[in-house]
Amino acid sequence: MKLLTSSVYTFSDLIRDNFLYVDKTEYIWELVRIPKAMYFLSRPRRFGKSLTVSTLEAIFNGEKELFKGLSIYNKDYDWKKYPVIHLDFADRKNESPDALEESLQVKLSVCAEKHGVCLKTNNAQEQFAELIRRLGAQEKIVILIDEYDKPILDNIGKPEVAAIQDKLSNFYSVIKATEPFQRFVFMTGVSKFTHVSVFSKLNNLTDITQNQQYGCIMGYTQEELEANFGDRIDRVAKQQDISRQELQGKLKQWYNGYCFHEKSVSVYNPVSIAQFFNNDGEFRNYWFDTGTPSFLLELAKKTNFDLEKALTEPVSGMAFKSYEIENLDTLALLVQTGYLTIKGTEQEFGKTFYRLGFPNLEVEEAFNTYLLSNYAMIPKEAVDSLSVNLAKLVRTGDVNAFMDLLSGLFKQIPYTIHVKNEKYYQTIFFTLFLSIGLHIEAESCINKGRIDAVASNGDWTYLLEFKLNKSAELALAQIKDREYFGKYLHTGKRIMMIGVNFDSQTGEITGWQKEELTP
Repeated sequence: MKLLTSSVYTFSDLIRDNFLYVDKTEYIWELVRIPKAMYFLSRPRRFGKSLTVSTLEAIFNGEKELFKGLSIYNKDYDWKKYPVIHLDFADRKNESPDALEESLQVKLSVCAEKHGVCLKTNNAQEQFAELIRRLGAQEKIVILIDEYDKPILDNIGKPEVAAIQDKLSNFYSVIKATEPFQRFVFMTGVSKFTHVSVFSKLNNLTDITQNQQYGCIMGYTQEELEANFGDRIDRVAKQQDISRQELQGKLKQWYNGYCFHEKSVSVYNPVSIAQFFNNDGEFRNYWFDTGTPSFLLELAKKTNFDLEKALTEPVSGMAFKSYEIENLDTLALLVQTGYLTIKGTEQEFGKTFYRLGFPNLEVEEAFNTYLLSNYAMIPKEAVDSLSVNLAKLVRTGDVNAFMDLLSGLFKQIPYTIHVKNEKYYQTIFFTLFLSIGLHIEAESCINKGRIDAVASNGDWTYLLEFKLNKSAELALAQIKDREYFGKYLHTGKRIMMIGVNFDSQTGEITGWQKEELTP
């Protein structure tokens, strides 16, 4: 049985050291078989981008024997060796523009020395162009750039980000200017910037991020999981005394669900799968724990992002758009970074609209935990116990105890982080309900308006209306006056109406009223 790893990304090391490599070379063959091509591919962090780049490097280094037994080995390919410029930005963090310039020059010097070239120019942009032209004078070259956007993402929200973006934009513009010297270009990253930012001077890349043909180039399909991990699945199922089918169902619930094109099958996170089996089949948040979306959570709060709407209403293709640093789009970032993904599509007036959701339980649980911690300053380790206590109260219909617990929670939120609008409080409620496994309809649409939240669990349906600086009585009266309960009368569940009022100055629940709807 081959070894598993989630930390080795060099293709040659994986093969030579007997690590498992899930064969993705059929997809890669489609990229390299074209005589000349330039590609861009965006995928979430730790999803196989670096391994894909390393695999391409081995191919263009002509290392055919490494691919014995893989799909590309017997293809009609000449395995010609090309000069390769491989630049990896994954190791850079929190750089100033000057530090970025220095690191670019170091990377280029290392690459030039490898090819026996002594660079004569004085700045990174000129050195990049010089290296390409000198190597390409004899043979067309290959350019591989991994994590192109990391210097920008690491500095989002900082004053120097504009200068860093500008430096990278000028640096990458060299690729377009030296196109005649190139055989192949492949650039990866997490995010997509608009053509008026990083790609303003590099607009000749073919973006395959949402190309159906390459929807499974990274991550594992169900078929790949069963073919490559079958023995391990059987072993863990035996250890846990469950059937293979039951274990596969749990694996899918926890780690599958990433979808990069509406017609593509979903894939498993490769890091999570490797970690799961290396940890004797323990279900945990492996991928999420490798890096938390701190800047995204702050952006969501700052922009008053409507998470409920994103999870419950279809969105246009603009959710997958590129964006500008000066005008960050929370929804686009959540999709591109892998925290939200395609769950379904709808057709309206000839246009495709997408339903989004968390890819799987791993991401949903972890994201809710971090969001609650960020919005309400609840220690992350305390969120689970809070959720369990709330769930118990909801299932028993003990609204008084449930609201008392929530009132105590809001009293603990520091005044300095309060956001004085109803959406801030709605988001905390919504995320709390999600964390305890309740079926949620946020701002549920009924014929006389939109109620703020509907939560169903067991024999109960809870209708909640929030007010800011008004009164709980007014909130409850609105539920009754507008008959928000109408669409739930024939569900067979007991209906509890709850009006809640918040004080924007103190950030606390100042009152709440409940009333069970009588038949």
